[in-house]
Amino acid sequence: MDLVLEPGGEKTLLVYRALRRAIVDGRLPVSHRLPPTRALAADLGVSRGSVTTAYERLVAEGYLVSRVGSGTYVALVPDAPGPRRAAADPLRPRRPLTLRPTSDEQPVPRYDFRTGVPDATLFPFDTWRRLVAAEIRIGANSPGTYAAPAGHPALRAAIARYLGVSRSVRVTADDVVITNGTQHALDLIARVLLRPGDVVAVEDPGYPPARMLFEALGCRVTGVPVDEEGLVVTALPAGCRLVYATPSHQFPLGRPMSLARRRELLEWARGRAAAVIEDDYDSEFRFEARPLEPLYSLDTAGRVIYAGTFSKSMLPSLRTGFVLVPPGLRAAMAAARQLGDGYGSPPIQAALARFIDDGRLARHVRRAGKEYARRHARIVAALSGMPGLEVLPSAAGLHVTALLRAGSAAPVVAAAAAAGLAVEDLAGYATSHAGFVFGFGAIDPSLIDEGMAIFAGLLAAHV
Repeated sequence: MDLVLEPGGEKTLLVYRALRRAIVDGRLPVSHRLPPTRALAADLGVSRGSVTTAYERLVAEGYLVSRVGSGTYVALVPDAPGPRRAAADPLRPRRPLTLRPTSDEQPVPRYDFRTGVPDATLFPFDTWRRLVAAEIRIGANSPGTYAAPAGHPALRAAIARYLGVSRSVRVTADDVVITNGTQHALDLIARVLLRPGDVVAVEDPGYPPARMLFEALGCRVTGVPVDEEGLVVTALPAGCRLVYATPSHQFPLGRPMSLARRRELLEWARGRAAAVIEDDYDSEFRFEARPLEPLYSLDTAGRVIYAGTFSKSMLPSLRTGFVLVPPGLRAAMAAARQLGDGYGSPPIQAALARFIDDGRLARHVRRAGKEYARRHARIVAALSGMPGLEVLPSAAGLHVTALLRAGSAAPVVAAAAAAGLAVEDLAGYATSHAGFVFGFGAIDPSLIDEGMAIFAGLLAAHV
């Protein structure tokens, strides 16, 4: 039992107060057996007589009950604690955080077209468990130590090799810093490169958590429009220090950035000594031709920071991603990682390195990609037959966007939610366009046609 005595004062009274407070607060529940007086006295560093007297007083007041030959037990059921008194000057956030925390208590909708959620049933859990268990056994037999903040060396090398094959990116392990996913990567980059008041450009429509993070760090964030070729470079604001973009599969519209626009963005960044974050969040799953070269590969001036994640290709709960950083930022990024959370999980990172090097990640991506391609085709076909919608072309990823030619998507989305169908309103991505975003990673394939039929009926009824 952990009790803390107030400093100073008569010991019997201090023991009494500490025990009574623990009972009233509910930390010592009813029927809980207290330790013998001799043991508690030794633990608290007081005389046995002080503890005995405190017990006797609490028994007399009804807080405790003493049973001969058995011990002393908590007898009082405490009242529910009242609200804490409001402080005269309560602590408040210095900046408003507009992101509402998610909860795992939300029920999963029957027709689950949410974005960004892969199908966990496609993942080889048995293989992954064996790899993680093996690394934990290895770690249990080695001296305890702190790991490198930039990440497990084997994982950094495995990612470098994997990107060379899958994305034609020439990097070494030294270029790789392991993160807890993309959002963590953005936070590290911002802490290294930005100061409060710096101008940051994000795509509009775009990924809201990125905008919210930069705003939370005190940056001035400007939305930049996106057209058929990608982010409009000529619309970038003056004095912009950082550009966040999703060139391989624009989120949420789905179009890739053209080669000409990529070169234009790189030239803009070079001329203004600005940085570009290339978020390549889900381009592993492609349904048509091989993707265009990443900005990182085209960059010859060291202006691009490439962010990748295993949340879509494997599982969000893995909480592992990476960034490719120019040489001048390597030490600062590792230091920022160490200051923030130290380092990641060595067993998980070592297991992931083996998962990649043994070819299991590539096999999983191929297998899952074929299934996602089938779902993508079925959803596109269904949406293409609905009046009033324009389905935007998408050759990769885990979502499809359809523009609404007239009206508002909000009433349809609300009616769909009431019917157990989760679909996202395009307006949630800070855009003037009206439309819908359909994810197809989480949906049960047997429910796709039924779900799309329900959506078609709601669309006809509300638009």
